[in-house]
Amino acid sequence: MSLDKALATAQADIPECVASGYVDMVSGMLLGVKTVDSHPGEVLDLVAAATGDLFQGKNVMEIEKLFDKSRGIQAGDHHYFNEIIVFSTNLIHVFLRSKRNPNQAGVFITRNSANIGMVLVKSRAAMANCDAAAA
Repeated sequence: MSLDKALATAQADIPECVASGYVDMVSGMLLGVKTVDSHPGEVLDLVAAATGDLFQGKNVMEIEKLFDKSRGIQAGDHHYFNEIIVFSTNLIHVFLRSKRNPNQAGVFITRNSANIGMVLVKSRAAMANCDAAAA
């Protein structure tokens, strides 16, 4: 399955999903996106950059280093922050770090009237498909 197809399937399967995307956090590029409305390129670029900041921002990386140190773990490629949910005025934003490539993440945005439990279950399933497609 292609990434575009995986994102389209995610948008169809996740309750009240208005957008789905897949981000490479190293380059800051949005590798794929599906939305119900058209959005200016600047907005989509900012979503990609914000995703990188959420998972790999300076302070987040410092927290992960401190967790490693306190647990006697050598700093490595594992991460403590793998799922981030943001509730905005009208939307639920689900950010999921890829299990296959920790430098990539899925972004799934739904209306805030959606059932959060179903949004999480369906987003996790969609992320598995996106991971496989992006490999």
